[in-house]
Amino acid sequence: MTAARKSAWIKKIARDAGFDGAGVAPAVRPGRADHYRQWLAEGRAGRMDYLHRHVEHRTDARLLLPGARSVVVVSHNYHQPAPPEPADGQPRGRIAMYAWGRDYHRVVKKKLHAMIGRMRETLDEPFEARACVDTAPLLEREFATAAGIGWIGKNTMVIHRTLGSYFVLGEIVTTLDLEYDEPANDRCGQCTRCVDACPTGALDRPYRMDASRCISYLTIELRDEISEALKPHMSNWVYGCDICQAVCPYNRKAPVTAEPDYAIREPAPYPSLTDLLSWRQDDYREKLTGSAMKRATLAMLQRNARVALDNLHRRRTP
Repeated sequence: MTAARKSAWIKKIARDAGFDGAGVAPAVRPGRADHYRQWLAEGRAGRMDYLHRHVEHRTDARLLLPGARSVVVVSHNYHQPAPPEPADGQPRGRIAMYAWGRDYHRVVKKKLHAMIGRMRETLDEPFEARACVDTAPLLEREFATAAGIGWIGKNTMVIHRTLGSYFVLGEIVTTLDLEYDEPANDRCGQCTRCVDACPTGALDRPYRMDASRCISYLTIELRDEISEALKPHMSNWVYGCDICQAVCPYNRKAPVTAEPDYAIREPAPYPSLTDLLSWRQDDYREKLTGSAMKRATLAMLQRNARVALDNLHRRRTP
């Protein structure tokens, strides 16, 4: 089977597995690899020290898998309409859409392993393959752009002209020789809606994210106390943030996910802040089983809930 035919077939089995997009990039350093090093040098990673480790692996997939030639990148849509907030008078927080259902790491990785299984059953040549989601040391957004999945927008998210940006990524790094796709072209144009809408100034200029100011970082990654200067700008977000995506014109007509595992599970999308503050460890384990929200500890979620309560009180006080 030629490289072109193998690539076309792998994209087909990606669609069969439920992925919304698929493309192939070379396993060599993507074009934006140097931007990552500069971003780290500028201190924009905040307290995420793990991002400083395995820098070479992140920019060169051949170090993740010896002999790698290709990176198959897939996208998986999680977009769904937000239900109305309960009108029960309880103070409520907000959860980023990607965490409304089952943990996408589990969902995507299961589909990637199913793809690899079909590849081994069908292809008549030996090869190695490694499935990756965003926990692997790989610059997946840069490889996604190189594979034609979308372009990196001014909000630093990967954007597709019809799918929008409400999708997660997965990769199969493989020794297979495949035909590569053309990189995606930037279609942001003169639009700066995401930059203008960021309440904490994390997007201090187009295409540049200061993670130490991002609400997603503050609610999910930061283990310490949140800066007093940033708290008033966090509204009632208790896990993640969707603001820079919600204002993006490419998300106005984003399709709704067909993935049943992403169906809304409580406490998403509007957790009761008073309930959250009453949780004990047993509640945390039970209510967040199989959820991406377990990335944040109970102490962090309750810290976020206190910030959200203060902001709601401030909003309602003349």
